[in-house]
Amino acid sequence: MTQNASAIPTKPHYAILDGLRGVAAVIVVLFHTFEAHSEGPLTQIINHGYLAVDFFFVLSGFVIGYAYDDRWQKLTIGGFFKRRLQRLQPMVIIGMLIGAICFYFGDSSLWPEIHYNGPHFLDRLIRYNFIT
Repeated sequence: MTQNASAIPTKPHYAILDGLRGVAAVIVVLFHTFEAHSEGPLTQIINHGYLAVDFFFVLSGFVIGYAYDDRWQKLTIGGFFKRRLQRLQPMVIIGMLIGAICFYFGDSSLWPEIHYNGPHFLDRLIRYNFIT
């Protein structure tokens, strides 16, 4: 009986942790969505939703530590950060582009000053004492 040389034994995957991280991410998105339309903390639909960020980071720390547990002796700190940067940077760039596009084309009555530029914008800054 021969075994495949490329078969590497893997650790068990905990799908429940991925699910909990997904739920935490959705709660944060909903919290920020409803926060823009609430009149204060008492009318917030998902109150304390920002705590899901802490929960997400705790779970992520566990998942990363679990994933790299057997590789710490072979992996340098620079190699670890290089792998993390290669994995996360494309998502950061895409998120920035989507955010910039939504900001540029987002004409909303919530922020009427967003489209003011030139002297109008500077007048408002001076009037509200942002520039003295």
